[in-house]
Amino acid sequence: MQIDDALLDKLQKLGMVEIAQDKREEVKNQLSEILRFVENLKNVQTDEVSHVSSLKTPLREDKVIDSQIRHDVLAHAPKTQDGFFVVPKIIE
Repeated sequence: MQIDDALLDKLQKLGMVEIAQDKREEVKNQLSEILRFVENLKNVQTDEVSHVSSLKTPLREDKVIDSQIRHDVLAHAPKTQDGFFVVPKIIE
């Protein structure tokens, strides 16, 4: 698939990006190359490929630990109440 100016304009709008005029040809060529690569992947035969490994990711045991991070963080706040930050009211 070849990227033309109309498609590049649409991609700019969808991606909310702006491509400089002097870079448009370079970007069109790069995008076309990416699409050619993806087309090549469609032709790869994977019918006879099986799972290479039956290994599974080991899971760690969940352990509850007593962390003092909450106390440490709140100790640096200018004002706290019942374990929460107290901030000025901004909405009336």
